[in-house]
Amino acid sequence: MSIRRKELWRVRRIAQDKLGYESLRPGQQPAILALLDGHDTLAVMPTGSGKSMIYQAAALLLDGPTVVVSPLIALQYDQVQAIEEQNIGGAALINSTVSDEASRQTFEALAQGKLEFVFLAPEQFNNEEILQRLREAKPSLFVVDEAHCISEWGHDFRPEYLRLGTVIEELNHPHVLALTATASLPVREEILERLGMRDPRVVVQGFDRPNIWLGVETYYDESEKKRALLERVSEAEKPGIVYVATRKHAEEIATGLQERGVKAAFYHAGMRAKEREQVQNAFMQDELEVIVATTAFGMGVNKENVRFVFHYDISDSVDSYYQEIGRAGRDGEQADAILFYSSKDLGIQRFLNSSGKVDADQVELVARVIVEYGEPIEPARLREELDISQTKLTQILSYLEELDVVRILPDGEVAPVENPPDLDEVAEESAHRHESRRQYAQSRIEMIRGYAELRDCRRKYLLNYFGEEMDGPCGFCDNCDAGYLAEEEAEGRPFPLNSRVTHKSWGEGVVMRYEDDKMVVLFDEVGYKTLSVDIVTERGLLEPVK
Repeated sequence: MSIRRKELWRVRRIAQDKLGYESLRPGQQPAILALLDGHDTLAVMPTGSGKSMIYQAAALLLDGPTVVVSPLIALQYDQVQAIEEQNIGGAALINSTVSDEASRQTFEALAQGKLEFVFLAPEQFNNEEILQRLREAKPSLFVVDEAHCISEWGHDFRPEYLRLGTVIEELNHPHVLALTATASLPVREEILERLGMRDPRVVVQGFDRPNIWLGVETYYDESEKKRALLERVSEAEKPGIVYVATRKHAEEIATGLQERGVKAAFYHAGMRAKEREQVQNAFMQDELEVIVATTAFGMGVNKENVRFVFHYDISDSVDSYYQEIGRAGRDGEQADAILFYSSKDLGIQRFLNSSGKVDADQVELVARVIVEYGEPIEPARLREELDISQTKLTQILSYLEELDVVRILPDGEVAPVENPPDLDEVAEESAHRHESRRQYAQSRIEMIRGYAELRDCRRKYLLNYFGEEMDGPCGFCDNCDAGYLAEEEAEGRPFPLNSRVTHKSWGEGVVMRYEDDKMVVLFDEVGYKTLSVDIVTERGLLEPVK
């Protein structure tokens, strides 16, 4: 038997005998085999497609324990429980809810080889003792769950994820597996870069959720839009989720639904953690029919019978929107995703994306303080001395690390590098990068606006955004129902989809989609741009990258 056939046989036997899979699901086998071949691997697969099985199977085939980084404590408990029920190896977690004695016992079991899986939140690496214990355990696999959290282009960026690349190197770079349900091309590239993934393989399994009906309803009056949403929710099969952009809207819509006899509650970051937990538990147990939430709600929530996801306010990007509507219909039954759209709502997202400006003087000040200090310093001390917000400091430190001025240590401290570059030039370059990212974020708002105002198959638009082509219209969205379908004229396209092109001013990019007489290109530096195909052709604005 060849080596490859033997590996395939081992993977399938473990899937059947240990993990209860009669057959492997799409995407699982190539991801596992890539890890066994020594490649760091990024798996982009829809929720419910069996991403956890990938690391469970790989862990059983690789010598040494597995470290799993997961951002939510509730999700960690669910994963540990699932492993214990499958009886595939010892599993434990280390987080803020675990006592010192329980943590000590976990590390003893790890040192004795009794644990196969250890689950941690990323902030646990601030503890040098934890990091040292993991070094001594010599893990063979390092898993980053919800890996989009490491990307500033992701829909749930978490700054504590930024130092995971350093942690991986501190652990002597075991096999790395990054998992996420939704990641567009720039998010994938940032995950690979920030985790320092070596000779990586990227496994992307289909994004399509064909059981979700897609629709947009356009309104020009706020009161009319609110009335329509309340009526639609009241009449809809439940349970369901309503997403809003602000805490005020969450409370107003929940109150309006309650007045109509709907069992609804709001959920947002302004609530106490215990209050949020109570609302989420009530929704998960079907004690609530509808949860009205900001984007603070959703990660790690796997409720199979959600029959609709309605958006009262437009999302900040197609990435966010697709992740949010993906919480509907996980049981495979029909569900509805409707955006209640007003062009005025784009102003909210543009405002949120334009806030938090970082200027060159701030960057230079932070850099000089770190360099003059001369040794590692805690970010909390920097915030106190410089009177700067956590968000802004995180941005600045990220730029300074990219520009080789500082190193983010595994425990979260910041250390200056030897012989840093000229700080004046660093400040200017970081300001330039910040402006580029701001433009990029604004371009993503234009892409979600394009979805809202589309007169073509909505599913095809979404799949094109994530780099997937679709043969013909879906027949299961409002535009397909109405017959608003653009003609396919592939022969008139100057460049193939997903091909790389270059522009004299904007640099290189990827051709993402065509619509009527327009084409959308995702440029590496400035984001998404919509161009006239005729002008591109006549003026030679784009050239293929050879």
